[in-house]
Amino acid sequence: MNGITLQEIKQEFLKSKMGIAGISILIILIGISIIAMIAIPIETFQEWNNPSSWILYPKVAIPVWMNLFMTEKIPEHKILENPSIQNILQDEIILTSHQFGLNFDYDYFPNDFIYVFSSEYVGSPLLKMSVIRPDGVQLELLSTALPYSNSKTVHSERIFSTDDAIKKNLALQSEKFQFSLDGLSSEDIVFSKIEANEPLKGKYIFSMNLYGVNSENQIHESKLIIGGKAFGVMGTDELRRDLAVGLLWGTPLALFIGIVVSIASVVMGLLYGVYAGFKGKKTDETMMRFNDVIYALPALPFLIILSVTISNSIFLMIGFLMIFGWVGIAKVARSMSLQIKTRGYVDAANMMGQKDSKIIFKHILPQLLPYAFASIAISVPAAITTEAGLSFLGLGDPSFPTWGQILHDANTFGAAARGLWWWIMPPGVMIAITGLAFVFIGNALDAIVNPKLKR
Repeated sequence: MNGITLQEIKQEFLKSKMGIAGISILIILIGISIIAMIAIPIETFQEWNNPSSWILYPKVAIPVWMNLFMTEKIPEHKILENPSIQNILQDEIILTSHQFGLNFDYDYFPNDFIYVFSSEYVGSPLLKMSVIRPDGVQLELLSTALPYSNSKTVHSERIFSTDDAIKKNLALQSEKFQFSLDGLSSEDIVFSKIEANEPLKGKYIFSMNLYGVNSENQIHESKLIIGGKAFGVMGTDELRRDLAVGLLWGTPLALFIGIVVSIASVVMGLLYGVYAGFKGKKTDETMMRFNDVIYALPALPFLIILSVTISNSIFLMIGFLMIFGWVGIAKVARSMSLQIKTRGYVDAANMMGQKDSKIIFKHILPQLLPYAFASIAISVPAAITTEAGLSFLGLGDPSFPTWGQILHDANTFGAAARGLWWWIMPPGVMIAITGLAFVFIGNALDAIVNPKLKR
């Protein structure tokens, strides 16, 4: 060992461009992790594989920013949740009106539209849906009575544009259009120009009116979904999940797996190797033979067997990765320990009758700290890529949205063959960037603690 101090390591590290680049990337990843933990509820883990939680989102929608690069704009998926609400009394009839404004500026028709609502009422109030288009034409979409109840009740329902009643109402207004409506979907009619079946751009106002005689009638939940082909910053997958959520949560999970596994492995390896080297003789021989047995085990096939036969829990996987991660470090730590224990101050400590544990922790392990820091940084990418590889093979914990799990789902649904690049590239790039950050940091530290690597 060269006896370099932590302060000297810090000074040398700050002079390394590679080290600065690695630290910069790591700070960005930590910032993303903090944002994910603050902005996204932790219950997302429970909802990630719950299809009902994502039912209002579109399937395999492309990221919305792709519209910036397209000559013909594809419609964005809109979830309108804040309607303009009015309560009007007319001749003992109470009208509760929810109006949604939509600025439609796309070159294709939307996929569909859905009204999701929850109403509390007594009797059988009348629900009417209509839309005022940018050209001033008003189309009546639906007029239906809610199920009768002689006591206060809560009724929840989803009204789809594919509803037969909406199609029939639009067919009855066919005289407003200059072309045949036969075979056209409701959304193609509502968003079409009068003179031709082409998308009509501009502001639409959808009105949901609830008529009743009871002043306690209310609409609690009220959402209008305009189905589109683009959604969110990173798009969605086949299960309608917002991939931005998975990618953001994947960052703290990857850092947690990589850092925990590397720190635990390095600590275990250092303690094991230093103790074996310090004790020497039969103790050293026995401990190193056991080390050789673990070292000889094929790690990846063994991890696959353990995941299949015992459990694929992410915490158990972290434990498995620790078991196979310390052996190489123990060998290096042992050889360093053999050199350090021959030095004069260690002999002096022995002659003074100091305990073995005190000599190890006070005189030997501090000499190995620079090597430990470099080893931790270099070990992180291996832990992250091993977890991602196991998850990609379907052996990971499906309850956690890790990057490897996202890639596994993409492979299962044939994302590559279908050209769904936004489902494949971002998690792959995130794995590569995270690994690169720790490789930069590790190599910079290695060049400092190992002078032979310096040019």
